[in-house]
Amino acid sequence: MENNGNAADIVSESDSMDDNNQMDTNSSQNETADEPEVSLDLEALEIELNHSKIQSMDMLSVLTRTECLGLRNNVIKKIEGLNQLVTLRELELYDNQITKIENLDALVNLEVLDLSFNRIRKIENLENLVNLKKLFLINNKISKIENVSELVNLELLELGSNRIRVIENLDNLVNLKSLFVGKNKITKLDNLYPLKNLELLSIQSNRIIKIEGLDQNHNLDQLYISNNGISVIEGLEQNKKLQTLDIAVNRLKKLQNIEHLAQLEELWCNDNGVDDWKDLELLKELPNLRTVYFERNPIASHQMYRKKIMLISPQITQIDATMCRS
Repeated sequence: MENNGNAADIVSESDSMDDNNQMDTNSSQNETADEPEVSLDLEALEIELNHSKIQSMDMLSVLTRTECLGLRNNVIKKIEGLNQLVTLRELELYDNQITKIENLDALVNLEVLDLSFNRIRKIENLENLVNLKKLFLINNKISKIENVSELVNLELLELGSNRIRVIENLDNLVNLKSLFVGKNKITKLDNLYPLKNLELLSIQSNRIIKIEGLDQNHNLDQLYISNNGISVIEGLEQNKKLQTLDIAVNRLKKLQNIEHLAQLEELWCNDNGVDDWKDLELLKELPNLRTVYFERNPIASHQMYRKKIMLISPQITQIDATMCRS
């Protein structure tokens, strides 16, 4: 609309500045008002502040006795205010807006750290957390496994749903028992040989086309490698302690090379291309097998599908999602 110079339409520069300052003040006050008042029990060993709309961690510096601190589902953007919390054993910052791992140096007694569902791009600044046993970094924007060599007591590492392409830099994690790297962009099972105590490996929904590199992982008892591009079951000769093998949703045409897995209890092989009933004869060699999944394989279209499996392996108690009748 054209300005005709009427006095009512003309605002002096000073008036405009005053209005802007007032708006800034109001905005600041509104932001402060949005920050909820949180009551803290200074004597409590466990404190849960989940779903509390917390923006800043500065107020937490008084929790010098706290051992477990939960801050799930808040709006925290920066890790801070923790230098006095040396007694902390568990810290949960799941589902916030954190972009950088920082300011954790004082937490030398920390055993569990959960930074899942944030906006972190790099694993860093963890070298002082030598007592850490569990580290969760699910659903961030991490592209490389790095800077974890000092975490020699780590038993569980969860890196699912990131942007990782290579398994690497895990040589010093000799106590690691569980490694989760599902939903990444990994193309090869590699660099796992130092993990002699590894019991669980989850590498679902990646780009693996061959089972390999597990020769030194003799203690592996759970392998989840579904939703990849594997065409042959192989490379498990030294993994005789396997109790669960999930190889569903791959490109298998045959069931083979698992008859030596005498401790196997669960076999998930659904959504593949197994079409020869003769392949299933090897199930007779698995005395501890209790659960099998073969649905959405060609063999599953047979009218006597369930009956045939039970005749081959009578000890099985569950076929697909249905329990077997005794």
